[in-house]
Amino acid sequence: MRVLTGVWRWRHNSLRRATDRREAWVALVACVLLVLAAPALGWFCGARADDALQASVRAQQAGHRLTTAVVVRQVTGRHYVTDPEVPTDRTAATPVVARWHAPDGSVRSATVTTASRDTATGARVRIWTDLAGDPAPRPLDAPTAHTHATLAGFGASMLSVLVIEGGRRLIVRRMVRGRYERLDRSWAEAGPDWGRTGTGS
Repeated sequence: MRVLTGVWRWRHNSLRRATDRREAWVALVACVLLVLAAPALGWFCGARADDALQASVRAQQAGHRLTTAVVVRQVTGRHYVTDPEVPTDRTAATPVVARWHAPDGSVRSATVTTASRDTATGARVRIWTDLAGDPAPRPLDAPTAHTHATLAGFGASMLSVLVIEGGRRLIVRRMVRGRYERLDRSWAEAGPDWGRTGTGS
């Protein structure tokens, strides 16, 4: 942004070229976009993403319910779930065969995972099921949705910064190239008479 900082200092300089003014305007527009447009775009994308994710939260929570199940037996081994909605201190999930009652009163039994430390036979654990009583993944919660929306807004803002700065550099590069081409043409036209006595007379 050296062009922008030099505008005020060189505004009355007799050596200032028209291309210098155009480059300064390009830098000024890019600066305004970086200060105003990039944050506004990030906020807009984040807000839209948050609205969509909160709607997903409401839909998932309406279609899921916490159910108390009784551990029938443990399943050999321990694995780690990669569910981003589960806090890091609860990622260690133990597979167990559990039994529970569906909303219609029928008894269901299946292999589920639980973060409960007590997984002995007969222990009670909390699992997520759908409205029919079948095992279901943990639904998205509102704080996690807010976090995802914030990251989406930040990403959109950073992407717009890259696009604006890349566009500014591309425009200035084309302007400089055009300036050098005009200089080469002018030099080529003056070249044949350079150094001759009476040139221009």
